[in-house]
Amino acid sequence: MDKSFKDPISGFTHLFGAVISLFALIAMVIKYATGGYLNNLVLASSIIFGLSLILLYTASSVYHLVITSDGVTKVLRKLDHSMIFILIAGSYTPICLISLQGYWRWGIFIAIWSLAILGVLLKVFWFNSPRILSTSFYIFMGWVLVAALKPLSKVLPIAGFVWLFVGGVFYTIGGVIYAVKAPNISKRFSFHELFHIFVLLGSFSHFLLVYKYIM
Repeated sequence: MDKSFKDPISGFTHLFGAVISLFALIAMVIKYATGGYLNNLVLASSIIFGLSLILLYTASSVYHLVITSDGVTKVLRKLDHSMIFILIAGSYTPICLISLQGYWRWGIFIAIWSLAILGVLLKVFWFNSPRILSTSFYIFMGWVLVAALKPLSKVLPIAGFVWLFVGGVFYTIGGVIYAVKAPNISKRFSFHELFHIFVLLGSFSHFLLVYKYIM
């Protein structure tokens, strides 16, 4: 198995994530189609969120599974890391466009997607930047929403806040694990595989947030 795939545990955990993300997108579209929604932003933001999940996990699984030339591997790795920024912005999109109103809606939305574009450019043109820099960038983006807690508290129930916070904590723990490269449980299950698990948990938490409490 290890001779056929570059990093099977990391690859297959995120391939699982890609498949589940497809079902998550379908579930959100079905809920919109059967829920009598009058706001097209609900559909648009849900699709953006679902696609960002699919893109992240597909890019990650392809990079970690496919054995190819050094040049292609480099491109796949840049794509893998860049999609993290897209997922963060995609996860913000339903919160901004459905839950928030007025300048909070468009202010946070524009800010987070601008940061995502900046992050992608960072990975494309300065991929070997210090690990702590990119990890700090990911974590900073993930917690930008703290600025909008007051208006969000008026529309999001406590249970929704719980899933929002839990997802953020999962992602943050994963980011710290990635930054410090520890713990390494075994040769086959290192910090990197553990990082992938925490990313999956963060995504699942935020899907529940969007599906149950925002849509």
